[in-house]
Amino acid sequence: MQVNFLISVPKKCFKRAVKRNRVKRQVREAYRKNKDIVWKEMEKKTDKKLAMAFIWLSDELAPSSLVEYKMKNLLHRIGESL
Repeated sequence: MQVNFLISVPKKCFKRAVKRNRVKRQVREAYRKNKDIVWKEMEKKTDKKLAMAFIWLSDELAPSSLVEYKMKNLLHRIGESL
């Protein structure tokens, strides 16, 4: 069982690297807290590999609670499609 994920925050959205890094940190933390959602589904299919890419498209920063809520929603949807 192998899960890889990528986080992309375009320079077009945030010109300053500090803001891009903050968003990436928020997304990584939200994934770390909620990765069990996908892992439970992956355990049923032990020979599968999964690659995910998260791309931030908003021009505004979001609070960590909102990022975590959205990540849970995405991981549930990914888990259902497995």
